[in-house]
Amino acid sequence: MRPARERLPSTKHTYFVTSQTIQRKPFFRHERWARLFEETLLHYREKSYLLHAYVIMPDHFHVLISPLENLERAMQNIKGGYSFRAKRAFDWKQDIWQPGFSDHRIRDLEDLSRHLVYIENNPTRARLCKRTEEYPYLAMRLDPI
Repeated sequence: MRPARERLPSTKHTYFVTSQTIQRKPFFRHERWARLFEETLLHYREKSYLLHAYVIMPDHFHVLISPLENLERAMQNIKGGYSFRAKRAFDWKQDIWQPGFSDHRIRDLEDLSRHLVYIENNPTRARLCKRTEEYPYLAMRLDPI
C-alpha cells in the first residue's frame, strides 16, 4: 500500500513528477498531440507552478516543478487542462490519462542533479533520438529553482 501523500507548503518544494497516458497509448508520437501538451505546460507556468524542466515521451511525461499552490492543483491543471484542450481540438471522446501520478520531492542539490540528468537523457535512452539536442519535446533549466 502506498503511503499517504505529504501535505507540505508547496512554495518551498520542488518535485519530479511522472504521469502516463491511459493504457500507455503513444498519443505524443503525433506532433499535434505533443505540441498541444507542451503549450498546456507553458500556459500554466508561473500561474500554477514554476516549470524547471520537462520531457514529453510517446506515452508519458516527466516534469520538474515547484507548485505555487500545491502539487495536486498543479497536476490537475496540467492533466485536466490538457484533456480539456485535446478533447476539443481533436474531437477525442475517450480518456487520455492513467489516474494519478508519481512524484518525488527533491531533497538536495545532488537529488536535483540526478533528476535533471534523468529527464535530459530519457529520449536517448528510449532510442527516440541519437543526441538529446535532436529531441523536440525536451526543455531544461527553464525557471530557476
